[in-house]
Amino acid sequence: MSNKFSVGLLAICLIWFSACHKQRTSKRNKNNPVADSTLTQATQPVIDSATAGTPANAAPVKINEIEFNYLTAKSKVSLVSKSQNFDNTNVNIRMKKDSVIWLSVTGVGLEVARGLITRDSIVFMDKIHRDYFVFSYEQLSKQYNFDLNFDLLQSMIIGNLPFEPQSEARFVKMNEFYVLKQIVDRLEVDNFISESNLKLSRLKAIEVPTQNAFTLDYEDFKDVNNFLFPFTSIINLNVKSLKDQQVRETNMRIRHTKVEMLNDSPGFPFSVPSSYKRKK
Repeated sequence: MSNKFSVGLLAICLIWFSACHKQRTSKRNKNNPVADSTLTQATQPVIDSATAGTPANAAPVKINEIEFNYLTAKSKVSLVSKSQNFDNTNVNIRMKKDSVIWLSVTGVGLEVARGLITRDSIVFMDKIHRDYFVFSYEQLSKQYNFDLNFDLLQSMIIGNLPFEPQSEARFVKMNEFYVLKQIVDRLEVDNFISESNLKLSRLKAIEVPTQNAFTLDYEDFKDVNNFLFPFTSIINLNVKSLKDQQVRETNMRIRHTKVEMLNDSPGFPFSVPSSYKRKK
């Protein structure tokens, strides 16, 4: 694995997880819903698109969200962009809610890279070339023209709403979806909640000044500890380069082969050897 591949994989993952702060979209799931009284429920009024503005027609929508202490996932990542192209790269993910995201990239049976994302920083080791990178959220936000933070990364991994519903947020009934419309900073965000299972199934976001666009489709929902979890995410990112003002397109697929929610820590081993060189 080259340095370019290592950094590219991490950066694209970060963009995907956080693109809500610029835009994204998810796709509705057609699987049967899983009933569970323990699901976290976010409630907002609904305004039917045909009767918008009529308070008497408002009704509550309870969005099914995932609660967990620790989470592990085995995943395959595919990516096509101007500078990157790889297929079904193996990535293992471990998480501690609101605290740590741990990534391990393997190839031909060997670990080739490892990453640790905390609320303060992101560290990524290239074990083939024996070097490492340290990023701040501010650095990556400037480099990729996206506002990044830990909460956005976490929410995108588990498929919960990336932004808390604001008091002025509203739902609009649109075909088989309840669409939660939000304005967050410079973003116009549409969260598509499936009528069949009340899960976030599609998300669209557009940054108003630049028209940068990100779409994310959640697919293949499966029951994990009585929660519906999206096992496939298909991402399309269109961002105008700050250097040449050309629109760059990135397409990415993340497919989880196994997801577990745990009460006990799976461990987050991460130590940079003293022989490794820091890259910038």
